Amino acid sequence: MTTVALGPRAGRHCHSTLNSLHATHYFSLDLGRELEALGVTHPRAVNFAVRAAALGPVGAGAVTATFYNYRHSLVARHVPAVWESATPAQVLAARTRAVDTTLRRQLGADAVTSAEMAEAAGLALRAAEACSRAARPLYAAHADLPVPEEPHLAYWHAATLLREHRGDGHLAVLMAAGLDGLEALVTHTATGKGMAPKWVFATRGWSQEDWDAASGRLRERGLLDESGELTERGVGLRQEIEHETDRLDEAPYRHLGGDGVARLTELGSAFVRTALAAGAFPRDLLAKR
Repeated sequence: MTTVALGPRAGRHCHSTLNSLHATHYFSLDLGRELEALGVTHPRAVNFAVRAAALGPVGAGAVTATFYNYRHSLVARHVPAVWESATPAQVLAARTRAVDTTLRRQLGADAVTSAEMAEAAGLALRAAEACSRAARPLYAAHADLPVPEEPHLAYWHAATLLREHRGDGHLAVLMAAGLDGLEALVTHTATGKGMAPKWVFATRGWSQEDWDAASGRLRERGLLDESGELTERGVGLRQEIEHETDRLDEAPYRHLGGDGVARLTELGSAFVRTALAAGAFPRDLLAKR
């Protein structure tokens, strides 16, 4: 049997695959329906509630801090008021129901009960065993939640743990690089892999004026050119950010090993392809380069 070496970007690729399926529920009508039944109707309130619920009934400051790239005034319009409509426990249960419905629709009944799904769940949970709670508040909060019994929900739960573990580390790297939340979005969009500005404005609370001001600060630092493209220095910074994020997030994938990471990536990629074919994401979500 050939052993696969763990390549320098294997963990990043595996995470990207897992995160892609995890993120589908944010764009699912099922999530809105479940939260609407609890009295949470505004799309931003839904987003803040489902991702922050593991932290408990926290205020706007905690959400802005842990989410990083949302305008605080937007967060404060919905948090902590959202907890008056639904408790964190109710939100978590509603989120699980929405994920169940979404995955069954996007992947099909056979896939969610397949041996491949059970295998993927086992691999992802094994990787998550090596995650660290220290200085990772969103990961730590989700790690305290019980693992669902059904394989597709256990897989999604593990993907959530790995997503938040990497995300918490990524925020530390962004801060060390001197990028605030909006500057991080602007530079990510400039790579061609981030959200289109229209989605940043709609979901993060920023305006065109805010975007232009952030772009100006980045130009002053020599990270963006006049056309909004990354300079050579800007490209280098984004590469350094991803490499350092990889370093802080390597433990789960080293724990799983090269063969396990390769197999988990293979299984996850097949699930994502099916979800994409089912229309899991808006066509205009990503920046066009």
